[in-house]
Amino acid sequence: MIISEYPIQVRYAETDQMGVVYHANYVIWMELGRTSLIEKLGFRYADMEEQGVVSPVTGLQVKYKSPVKYGETPLIKTWIEHYDGLRVTYGYEVVKENGDVALSATSDHVCVKKDGFRPISIKKKFPNWHQAYVDATKEE
Repeated sequence: MIISEYPIQVRYAETDQMGVVYHANYVIWMELGRTSLIEKLGFRYADMEEQGVVSPVTGLQVKYKSPVKYGETPLIKTWIEHYDGLRVTYGYEVVKENGDVALSATSDHVCVKKDGFRPISIKKKFPNWHQAYVDATKEE
């Protein structure tokens, strides 16, 4: 299984009055991790969008376990949890510098045509992307 690791330097603006990262910012970090994974596999969302295809989030599951604070540099770990040629579930962990898992999450996605949001088959429309996803989910 291929796992992307993306470090985040927590900025003051991402925290609340207690210096703890505001919960919605983790979703932004998940997007950074997802984009990093896709780039690690050799692709870019922008290339897909240029062909009139977008990949909206259809589901989100988040478990907050330990707070991340201003000044810390957690690592966003991202992998493909499930892929069936049409739908993708990405898995995430936000890991603090001391090794504690601050968050575990998944996000579900489907690729759709930009005009009309009609679902498309990644396997048919983007065969190279499809094969990279299949390969990325294999256990080593």
